[in-house]
Amino acid sequence: MQKNRFTEEQIVAILHEADAGMGTGELCRKHGISKDTFYKWKAKFGGMAVNEVKRAKQLEEENKQLRKLVAQQALDIQALKAVIEKKW
Repeated sequence: MQKNRFTEEQIVAILHEADAGMGTGELCRKHGISKDTFYKWKAKFGGMAVNEVKRAKQLEEENKQLRKLVAQQALDIQALKAVIEKKW
């Protein structure tokens, strides 16, 4: 997975520049990003403050860990059921 060149703080600052009235094309040239990237950021981070973005990132990471835990438990349950079936 590619590491981002921009931190969440930088992304939010760029989006705030756009909200302040700077044109999209000019903003993208200034920061060296494509318009597609800008609109993806706007869809994901639009209207958020830096602390909200950090919290969302933290929640995504926590959610990923919980999903892994649930998947592991499901595998454990399947293995235990297989053992029980073999004993009977």
